[in-house]
Amino acid sequence: MRNEATHTFETMTDASALPARVPTTRHYLMCPPRYFAVEYVINPWMDPDEPVDVDRAMEQWTVLRDTYRRFGHEVDEIEPQPGLPDMVFAANSGTVIDGRVLGARFRAPQRAAEAEHFRRWFVEHGYREVTMPTKINEAEGDFAWTGRELLAGTGFRTDPDAHAEAQELLGVPVVSLRLTDPRYYHLDTALFVLAEATDSAPAQVAYNPAAFSAGSRRVLARMFPDAVLVREADAAVFGCNGISDGRNVILPREARGLADQLAVRGYEPVLLDISELRKAGGGPKCCTLEIRK
Repeated sequence: MRNEATHTFETMTDASALPARVPTTRHYLMCPPRYFAVEYVINPWMDPDEPVDVDRAMEQWTVLRDTYRRFGHEVDEIEPQPGLPDMVFAANSGTVIDGRVLGARFRAPQRAAEAEHFRRWFVEHGYREVTMPTKINEAEGDFAWTGRELLAGTGFRTDPDAHAEAQELLGVPVVSLRLTDPRYYHLDTALFVLAEATDSAPAQVAYNPAAFSAGSRRVLARMFPDAVLVREADAAVFGCNGISDGRNVILPREARGLADQLAVRGYEPVLLDISELRKAGGGPKCCTLEIRK
């Protein structure tokens, strides 16, 4: 199995008995962290007194981008803007399903201007169905597409009313989930989709149960009885902020327990260093907006 961090995934499972995981080619939009900084506090991970190494952040981001390309995925880049240090976290700036684009409206005023830069990028690149939300909506930070429905987080950033707006504008069923731990302030810090649903198989997800309300845990257990339940030690290093193409799963290098869990399921974990970006509360998924045409 792939090993980006000199970690061996040891299992007792016969490799021949593992399910065949088939990757699908993805299209991503990313933003280089040229102006990355931690200048304010809008989540529990941010500390302006802790030094930030922009060059190291660029190196980590570049490895992530190049890893996507190595797996055959298409990666577009948007030009970063001075004064917007969190623009690197592109996932918060749009949700794209069947070519329809629902933009973002940020809760924190420090990030508000990002939404217009991403809106313009989509318009300039030929997307005709681009709608900006009227409710606070932090896009793929709180929206996860399973292939059949849109899982929608609330509790800290995205307004509950934004879930109904997303259903109306994107034309897909939406399932609301409540986050209760401020460390996991976006859905993409607490859950990610490992394999999208197909005509013959349901979606598979990984999530941290402790991040959700009791009712939301029951909903997730009912919808995904075969989910990978992420342990707190892995969640606390942004293990749930992973990216999967159906086989290859990009994770922070510290999430080794989760990597072992996924390897047993037949996935190929790829561990990358995102430690500098985590200083602002971000990981692989935060840096990655998926374009679904």
